[in-house]
Amino acid sequence: MSRQGSLKAVMAETGSEITVFISRRDSTCDECKRELGRHAWITLGGELEGGERKAICLACADLDHLKFLPRGDTALTRRAKKYSPLSAVVLEWSRSRKRYERQGLLVSQDAIEQAESECLADSDVRERNRARAAVSRETEDKLFIEKFKARISQLYPSIPDGREAVIAAHACEKYSGRVGRSASAKDFDEDAVRLAVLAHIRHLETDYDALLMRGVDRSDARARIRSVVDATLAKWAKR
Repeated sequence: MSRQGSLKAVMAETGSEITVFISRRDSTCDECKRELGRHAWITLGGELEGGERKAICLACADLDHLKFLPRGDTALTRRAKKYSPLSAVVLEWSRSRKRYERQGLLVSQDAIEQAESECLADSDVRERNRARAAVSRETEDKLFIEKFKARISQLYPSIPDGREAVIAAHACEKYSGRVGRSASAKDFDEDAVRLAVLAHIRHLETDYDALLMRGVDRSDARARIRSVVDATLAKWAKR
């Protein structure tokens, strides 16, 4: 798209909003005749001879008392524009994208301060909500582990004292991907609990880990310890 075409498109998009352009060429204000240099901030007035629009500096346009609010924070921008009695959209030509792009707004200092105050208050509220949610999740996790522990004790009443707590805490550890975090475990399914107990027996009641360290294949290592695992599981399940 040509610069002229992009200008028409962006003017149609901004509608009745006051538009300020960051010029890429040397500019002179057509009202006060002051040389503005490159990267001048100007508005466009009526047409000159030849069809070009007048370049008007912010002072002549009565916009020089406004402050620039860069784009990036949507909530801050929205609120500042709402509270500012006068505002203007700031645009700059992008050579790479061949179009005018929004850079931010010109708004009053009071509007910026009020918007920042409200956004900060919202941030505090969100932080408190996150903290409450974290406490709630922690409480739910503790309750889930306690229930998982109770289910272990129910299915394996002869398990050595304290082992059910160790197994439940390990199996249900957050983000571990272990069996205690599976969908079936959340229903306290017997098979899920059994798998958690089996894993505990395998690692703490046999020489399974030592076999793996010696380079024994995992399936062979499991076969070697299966009788010990089965006997221990049966012993713990006795009532």
